[in-house]
Amino acid sequence: MGRQSSHRISWLALPLLVACGAPGDTSSDAAAQAEAAGPATSDPYEHGFTDADYPRVIEVAEDVYAYEQIHPTGGEIITTVSLIVLTPEGVLVADGQENPEETQRLVDTIAGLTDQAITHVVVASDHGDHTGGNSAFPDGARFLAHPTSAAILEASATNPNRPEGAPAVVLPTDIVGDDTVLELGGREIHLLHLGRAHTGGDLVVYVPEGKVLFMSETYLKHIFPAMRSAYPSEWVAMLDRSLEMDVDAYVPGHGVMESPATLEAGLVSFRDAVQRVVEEATRFHGEGLGAEEAAEAAAFGDIERWSLRDSQKPRAIQRVYMELNGELPG
Repeated sequence: MGRQSSHRISWLALPLLVACGAPGDTSSDAAAQAEAAGPATSDPYEHGFTDADYPRVIEVAEDVYAYEQIHPTGGEIITTVSLIVLTPEGVLVADGQENPEETQRLVDTIAGLTDQAITHVVVASDHGDHTGGNSAFPDGARFLAHPTSAAILEASATNPNRPEGAPAVVLPTDIVGDDTVLELGGREIHLLHLGRAHTGGDLVVYVPEGKVLFMSETYLKHIFPAMRSAYPSEWVAMLDRSLEMDVDAYVPGHGVMESPATLEAGLVSFRDAVQRVVEEATRFHGEGLGAEEAAEAAAFGDIERWSLRDSQKPRAIQRVYMELNGELPG
């Protein structure tokens, strides 16, 4: 698309965003925030943005940025979000972009924010749209992943049927547990596994100073719950845990960035959507319908208008059926 420049935005200048409000602003109730929010889709064009607006760089807390870029997928256009944390001793990035060209654009954007090198890359999601460009990160950067994601990346790298010319798979240098605390430049950064959700190896990144929680693909803002490798009922429990945390800014892995209150409302809506899919699929399973029949019969109300509904709805129903049948990986 020929996008070269980035657009840096701070929540201190939220008139540039679709929904207005400052972090910690509780003067408006949830309904007012919902009315102020943009349309219920991850399509940036529906929100009034153009190619010239991307990539967008939004300062969500001091020295903490969300990097949002356009991402075509499934015959639609959505956006993919990475997290950037600047410190005096290096830069942490959570999730790259889909290919080396786009991840290099992310790297170049970071170079415009700081002279510090990228020292840590968190593999929050092991899916290709977040890891396909990891070879563009600087040599010497540490790549941190959950054991489940590390195994998935290893299997991908050694797959004899891997397409010729596919981007190189960068394997993790560090395996992290369920609660790992990094100290970088005097700043605490928590890498958390709150439970299996979208991939099984899902990590979220919590920055206590600023109360930012980057949720990667555990939070797909206004995207129909994508479950091809998910653990559906465990995903609901994981989202409940995230909503219990002390967070001012929930940052999704996909979706148009809006105000903190709108992002939190979107997370609640997404949690409810995942639960709704689980409950409806469970009902049809109990009635003896096959997965394909259930996908035809199921109606999910407002979330039927969310991005990627056509491609993801049948997969989601099938995945819940697999969970109910005890067929998911252990």
